[in-house]
Amino acid sequence: MNQKSNPQKDAAAPAPSNFLRQIIEKDLAAGHYAGRQDGHGPLPQVITRFPPEPNGYLHIGHAKSICLNFGLAKEYEERGVGGRCHIRFDDTNPVKEDTEYVDSILDAVQWLGFSWEHGGQTHLHYASDYFDSLYQFAETLIQQGHAYVDSQDAETIRAARGNLTEPGKNSHFRDRPADESLSLFREMRDGKYADGEHVLRARIDMASPNIMMRDPVIYRIRHAHHHRTGDKWCIYPMYDFTHCISDALERITHSICTLEFENNRPLYDWILERLRDAGVFAEPLPHQHEFSRLNLTYTITSKRKLLQLVEEKRVSGWDDPRMPTIVGIRRRGYTPESVRLFCERIGVAKADSWIEMSVLEQALRDDLDPRVNRVSAVLRPLKLIIDNFPEGRMEPCTSPHHPHKPELGLRNFHFSRELWIEQEDFTETPPKGYFRLFPGNRVRLRHGFVIECTGCEKDAAGNVVTVHANYFEDSKSGTPGSNNYKVKGNIHWVSAAEAVGAQVRLYDRLFSDPHPDSGGKDFLAALNPNSLETVQAWLEPGAASTEAGTRLQFERHCYFVADLVDSKPGALVFNRSVGLKDTWQK
Repeated sequence: MNQKSNPQKDAAAPAPSNFLRQIIEKDLAAGHYAGRQDGHGPLPQVITRFPPEPNGYLHIGHAKSICLNFGLAKEYEERGVGGRCHIRFDDTNPVKEDTEYVDSILDAVQWLGFSWEHGGQTHLHYASDYFDSLYQFAETLIQQGHAYVDSQDAETIRAARGNLTEPGKNSHFRDRPADESLSLFREMRDGKYADGEHVLRARIDMASPNIMMRDPVIYRIRHAHHHRTGDKWCIYPMYDFTHCISDALERITHSICTLEFENNRPLYDWILERLRDAGVFAEPLPHQHEFSRLNLTYTITSKRKLLQLVEEKRVSGWDDPRMPTIVGIRRRGYTPESVRLFCERIGVAKADSWIEMSVLEQALRDDLDPRVNRVSAVLRPLKLIIDNFPEGRMEPCTSPHHPHKPELGLRNFHFSRELWIEQEDFTETPPKGYFRLFPGNRVRLRHGFVIECTGCEKDAAGNVVTVHANYFEDSKSGTPGSNNYKVKGNIHWVSAAEAVGAQVRLYDRLFSDPHPDSGGKDFLAALNPNSLETVQAWLEPGAASTEAGTRLQFERHCYFVADLVDSKPGALVFNRSVGLKDTWQK
């Protein structure tokens, strides 16, 4: 089901649904997590976590999870119930992880406006913090008869797991004595075996209708250098074993995951319940809740496919403004406020649905419109000469920085004999309803004078290179008598004498198909060939001091941002963030 944004309707509509809030309210009413303590005193009744794997850059789908987990914790903290959110890196696969990704993830969370600080404590954790404990808990499961070392290779284990219609087959190592498994597991830890020679499996039920419960692997051998623990370990725990235990160690109350982990929940509970029965953990245990992941049209969020785009240089990098990564949309000009607004508007549901890209784009418009300054910019310049305007004269003109905020004051620029206008604002043969410049027609130059077009010049190929016009001296905007001129066309302009040059990148959606990788499609075939056009533009003189990261509305065009990487004083580069309206509507 597609969801579309209507700003007027949104303003009056009730808050979007969030079934997780209802679950939390029920737990609070029952006092489920009340009265808990740790070494620092009473614990909040709502403790959530955001647990990324540091193997890539976060994307807009992760932003939903960040806003949800940190947002719920903040809400209940402000209500006096107590709430905090941890960030925990799931760094159990040393082959794929890197500190570059760790740094980018921390930066993304902070950019979105959230913190893992609470009550003077820092709640930044790593699964690798718990490697010693995880190992000890694995030994406990072996000793309790709930885990065994399997010496079959990965392919044999996979083939014996069965499928949705056939039960799995027990490994002939399943009844290996606990002492033997414990000895082998310790030898695995000590580096006596090669990768894949043994694994540790939970002993659950090979006939379970849930394939996840068919004796899953919980430890494997991997001789690889870890970005935090170095070469201390050559065995590493699997995600499903690590995740639930990390939640319990951190006293998480509500472990919020996307729907693809719904089948993992019984395993989450099974591990914690076995360790509870062994005296490791006490009630109340954390509980996992699933919500629908973000499916955004015209976008892919597969890390593998995003990496392919980067490696094949189909984009300029992870922070290419066309990428759905947080570093990409940030460079595109999205604000943290607009992303939070978007996540608030789409709500939290249990069932998967598609969200229209226009909802995200509208959130940015709604955030930028009331607070960014306006400037005049000509993106596809065409020279306009006012033949009866004196050579060398510079007539002062003004315009508000923001049409609805007079307190921001006025911007100053000049009207001169030679101006830049948009190519689309002139034609020799106007179609019906065209009210801009053509021979014999009058228009108003915004904040300037009324002019009348007298003709044009062309190059050898027949292209118009210069337009000529005369101005009416008593028609200047804001002066007595200027209202006597009634014209239908009103176009913007920049004085050629003082215009500031800038490179402008006209970014559009990266894909032309709303579902570029669904149904087995080749997502590369859906790449939009017009997703980037670079033009050399002219801006009004006040834009010369624009700092990198500054957002502006180019009047009559779009919202732009001075590029965070490439824009420098004297060499301005602007990225188109979003149009003034949706141009993709069907």
